[in-house]
Amino acid sequence: MATALHNLSDYDSAKVPDASNMIFGIVVAEWNPEITGALLQGCVDTLEKHGALPENIHVKTVPGSFELIYGAHQMTLNDGYDAVIVLGSVIRGETPHFDYICQGVTQGIARLNATNNIPVIYGLLTTNDLQQARDRAGGRLGNKGDECAVVAIKMAKF
Repeated sequence: MATALHNLSDYDSAKVPDASNMIFGIVVAEWNPEITGALLQGCVDTLEKHGALPENIHVKTVPGSFELIYGAHQMTLNDGYDAVIVLGSVIRGETPHFDYICQGVTQGIARLNATNNIPVIYGLLTTNDLQQARDRAGGRLGNKGDECAVVAIKMAKF
């Protein structure tokens, strides 16, 4: 469903399992920190809302969105995580760089999900401009970080 038709922060909390015994890894890109910081805050707040203990939420940063693949892979090697969440933001520019990064990260995260026993949750915003990113990082369309936290809890329980 298109984000314009669904607020990323709207969900039925009764359908979210208790996360009090779960451990989460979060890998966050440093690029576009206004956006990724808001995604991270939404993600952590939602994990804690559903019972995750602060000491069971481990956050690591990587320089940019392409490095999310490596960071997530390293976290999947640690048997202690129930789910790993990647958070990043790529905003379209004047060159094809946007297309290569978005495609590479998408394929990399898909590969990790197909080859590991730990779910890796895709939290990469791919927007045409900064306002679209703001709208999806706590703005009028909710927060993709909230959605990723809910997905991580559900997939960890899967």
